[in-house]
Amino acid sequence: MSFAQKLQGKLSQSTHEEKSPEKTLKDFVAEDPNSRYTFNSERDAPQSELCREGKDKGRKCIMMQMHSTRLFQAMQDQGFFCVLPMDPARTHIECTPLPKN
Repeated sequence: MSFAQKLQGKLSQSTHEEKSPEKTLKDFVAEDPNSRYTFNSERDAPQSELCREGKDKGRKCIMMQMHSTRLFQAMQDQGFFCVLPMDPARTHIECTPLPKN
């Protein structure tokens, strides 16, 4: 096997190891599912910044490769209630976990 073939094999392996945006979101939320989350992005941007406002773990942010509309739906699918903040000057979305029955 040539060096180029070995390199190509490593590159194709690494692309298969990358997580889907949904898996990344699920793993991030699973770290602290009872926290409040916020996300923000530019209009029509293909990525959004998702931040966790944790009580115990503090604030942590990641970039998600999702449009804000898709992230909004994905957070609701994870059991969160997402809304715009009361302050009209703010443009981020706030997501709080729904109470479990």
